[in-house]
Amino acid sequence: MRTIAFRGRPRRGACRLTIRIIALVLVGLGPIGVAAQDATPAAEGTPTMEGSMTSEPIGEVDGQAVDLYTLTNANGMEVTIMTYGGIIQSIQVPDRDGTMANVALGFATLDEYVEGSPYFGCITGRYANRIARGTFNLEGETYRLALNNDQNTLHGGEQGFDKFVWGANRVADSDGIALRLSRISPDGEEGYPGTLAVDVTYTLTDNNEIRIDYHATTDATTVLNLTNHSYFNLAGEGTGSILDHELQLNASSYTPVDETLIPTGEIAPVANTPFDFTAAQPIGAGIRDGANEQIVIGRGYDHNFVLDRPTPDDTSLIVAARVTDPASGRVLEVSTTEPGIQFYSGNFLDGTIAGTSGSVYRQSDGFALETQHFPNSPNEPDFPSTELTPDEEFTSTTIYTFSTT
Repeated sequence: MRTIAFRGRPRRGACRLTIRIIALVLVGLGPIGVAAQDATPAAEGTPTMEGSMTSEPIGEVDGQAVDLYTLTNANGMEVTIMTYGGIIQSIQVPDRDGTMANVALGFATLDEYVEGSPYFGCITGRYANRIARGTFNLEGETYRLALNNDQNTLHGGEQGFDKFVWGANRVADSDGIALRLSRISPDGEEGYPGTLAVDVTYTLTDNNEIRIDYHATTDATTVLNLTNHSYFNLAGEGTGSILDHELQLNASSYTPVDETLIPTGEIAPVANTPFDFTAAQPIGAGIRDGANEQIVIGRGYDHNFVLDRPTPDDTSLIVAARVTDPASGRVLEVSTTEPGIQFYSGNFLDGTIAGTSGSVYRQSDGFALETQHFPNSPNEPDFPSTELTPDEEFTSTTIYTFSTT
């Protein structure tokens, strides 16, 4: 069986054999990559602890039991993950003074996620992001999906991967504590062809990394785009705006969108626009630029950025983004094997929901960096292909690394 990582493969060309590379390759970023491998060490004389994993039942969805897993590393960093939707509910990390805080937006209870969540922390699929008019052609057949985002399909449809209970198993991993979530998506689910076997492994390392490894196979040709949809606030969940956070992206181009947030097909340079994060700048610096049509359409940032790679078919794990909160000193670095990253500035948080701490979430109280293939790729032949055939094996890796300045 061939292994394919979906980056840069021509839509009708021969599939390339790819090997998932697990060493960081720092491409074209200069100082953005400095902290990728350097988690903040424990202070001299501070006792360390063994990593651990525990679980507890937290309720049921459609008669299926849902568990909450808590992963803790030797530094005391703690991540909680639900089997419902593969949701990362909380991420406890220290600031520059060692004070711990949860930096992931979310809810306190399972019921709140079930009743209505803006995709907090979940696995999104079968196709993350948008497909125009919920329609695509594949091998001469037209497939129609549920329209759950005005006239488009978003994050898999009405019942995407975020709304299922996943099977869970602890797995051996020399890098840290690992939890593997698995499910079978049957042929025709939400309109997608092929029975898809998918697993997502979360590993918490002692370098304060959350590594997410995606793997999938299918028995019929289908389209696939998987990501995690965590929202972050490095000052701490519920503390307010992220507009002072400083963002750097390894992307000199992006995909502009139409009025429904579907890419137009153009790959445009970010230079001399509010989308230029090739050097670190505050998220809020250009977010209210009313003269920029794309900012107006997105109500801020809700766009796919095309990651800079040495060649179009490069599949190495590179640093894609770096975010710093100057106040707390917390730093998030995102590395991925994917060709794109969706930067979303929490534009549709509107003050109607309260999060884990009880604080109400307002616009730009959190940001998301969704590593991905491009939105609407099944309808854009010039975008990297998202097709998966029965003789291929899909793999993808994303790493969130936390440190301090």
